[in-house]
Amino acid sequence: MIVCEAVEERELVTRLRAGDDRAFEELIEQHSGRLLRLAALFVATREAAEDVVQETWLAVVQGIDRFEERSSLKTWLSRIVMNKARTRGVRDKRTVAFLSCGSEDNGDADLSIDTERFFKDGEYRDHWSLPPQPWTGPEKDLLTGEMIGIVHKAVENLPVAQQTVITLRDVHGFDAQEVCNTLGLSETNQRVLLHRARSKVRGAVESHFGLRMDAA
Repeated sequence: MIVCEAVEERELVTRLRAGDDRAFEELIEQHSGRLLRLAALFVATREAAEDVVQETWLAVVQGIDRFEERSSLKTWLSRIVMNKARTRGVRDKRTVAFLSCGSEDNGDADLSIDTERFFKDGEYRDHWSLPPQPWTGPEKDLLTGEMIGIVHKAVENLPVAQQTVITLRDVHGFDAQEVCNTLGLSETNQRVLLHRARSKVRGAVESHFGLRMDAA
């Protein structure tokens, strides 16, 4: 599957460089919504985010010949949109210096969940060692919908660096290396930011649903 995706991406890049209008349409169809959500992390309004995405597409047209394919096309597009969004976000006072956040020197003082509840190493490092039990019965649909709202609110309330990392990893499906490349983070800082973000979001969910989750 990964090999097929890589071949398809190379073919798409070749068509873009050849000025294939349909290739550009396909690129927009595949990535426009995701890029809009990324831009929205850094700017104050949807209109500003839409402007950033339009600027990104212009940069793609002008710069596709300079795309060296050392990263995936998704990573390259994400880096462009976030660089432009951060520049625009300065006016909205929403941008942060990622390298100053999530430093291992800060320890786990701001975590809202006991660190013993995470795997310490291995394939699932920093994932929950004891995931929540699924709800059943007539309240299931209501609770699931309510929980989604709580999760969204918790993510929105995170510091921008943590919000961006958890959005890339858990919403857009970036792997750790892609996030590091896109944001210019060390592996350690990326891991700490993700760990803290996940902890705070889970803490918000448990705080809201604590009694019912205990009873599940």
